[in-house]
Amino acid sequence: MRSARSQAGLSLIELMISITLGLMILSGVAFVFVNTSQARNEIERTSRQIENGRYAIELLTDDIALAGYYGELDVGALTAPGALPTDQCSVDPGLWLTWIPLHIQGFDSGTGFNAATCALTNHKAGTDVLVLRRTRTCVAGTTGCDAVAAGNPYVQVSLCSTEADLNRIGVEGTATFDLKQNDCTNAAVKRQYYVHIYYISTDNGSGANVPTLKRIALEGTSWTTTPLVEGIEQMNLVYGVDTTVPADGSPDTYKAAPANITEWLNVVSVQIYLLARNLETSPDYTDTKTYNLGIDSAGTAVTVTPGGNYRRHIYSSVVRLNNPAGRKDTP
Repeated sequence: MRSARSQAGLSLIELMISITLGLMILSGVAFVFVNTSQARNEIERTSRQIENGRYAIELLTDDIALAGYYGELDVGALTAPGALPTDQCSVDPGLWLTWIPLHIQGFDSGTGFNAATCALTNHKAGTDVLVLRRTRTCVAGTTGCDAVAAGNPYVQVSLCSTEADLNRIGVEGTATFDLKQNDCTNAAVKRQYYVHIYYISTDNGSGANVPTLKRIALEGTSWTTTPLVEGIEQMNLVYGVDTTVPADGSPDTYKAAPANITEWLNVVSVQIYLLARNLETSPDYTDTKTYNLGIDSAGTAVTVTPGGNYRRHIYSSVVRLNNPAGRKDTP
């Protein structure tokens, strides 16, 4: 009979086999873990890109849809400007009044934009610039709306039939806002005046070289640049122009660069094309796709093949400019 001592433990061969089997199982578990982690990271990168792309489209859509909104002001009674602005960032209230009918203005690939008074910091070459003009949709000082503040620009409209002046536009604390409501006694309401300029920058405003959608906003007599959405590397805009005489509020042709002031005054819709990319590269991935972003000023299709290791997606939308188009609608 074998002794208890001779039956204890494992032989060297058995031990080596056990270790090998254990390593094989651990390797399998590690492989699954690595693949799962990579898949999770890829999903997170893609989810962030989708969120950024949709948010950027939503921001632009909402603001474009409100372009040309001036509350109580009868824009149709104003004299249209005879020429396009030569300084889109002027802080002269007299020019603001002149440009009120010019609700929107775009610059194909940024060409022609005068950055003398508001710089397009690190503007990405080949991407469009958009200028929108309107007032805030709420009355200053009412519930949910900021109170009138010194240094901010406002528009005031007279509803009193005996007043000669129908509107005021200027900066609170400098301009005189003395117009009256329809009772000719109480002061007419004020709405904050907005000028928003959108463009694509090569940096995110915090020192990182990440393409970013930015907005320059008029604040009193100065301009403030705000980074909005990271990962937006291309923006192309195409404008729907109402060429019917008399105008009917519907686009008849689409142009990337309307030719003159008359065409810009009759822009009633905008096609938006944004190309968004992940903020981080994807291992073992190369982007070989060609992306179509509408047309350029010559009517030629705009295509880009950026390459690299970033995953990308195009986001597009067509926006009706409700206020200018509505004023041109025919029953």
